[in-house]
Amino acid sequence: MICEQRARRLADLLHRKLGVGGRGLEARLRRARRRLPRHIRREVDLLAEAVRLQGNPQLARRNDPARLEAAFRAVESHLDGLDKWQRRKDAALSLLTVNAFNLLVVAALLVAVLRWRGLL
Repeated sequence: MICEQRARRLADLLHRKLGVGGRGLEARLRRARRRLPRHIRREVDLLAEAVRLQGNPQLARRNDPARLEAAFRAVESHLDGLDKWQRRKDAALSLLTVNAFNLLVVAALLVAVLRWRGLL
């Protein structure tokens, strides 16, 4: 069974590393889904289901402690490896690259139109 302390740790990591807000682990996991790789998303889904089942003692027995431990460690190690500033820098560089390419295409089209019209 996933303990409350681990759920809080995961929620804190999601907030610090990905910048997702929300009340509780489930809300933060929902908001962070698209930012996570597919194999981590599967683990996140498993952990979210475990948190939901934890409220009911009879359903909580369905949780496999070893599987939850492995899922928690996988998600935690992935989130620990993320660098918020590196992600921001990559996003800014990507934006600059796209804008530079668009500017290049517009300049090439301008030259082509000017040549076609006989002005160059």
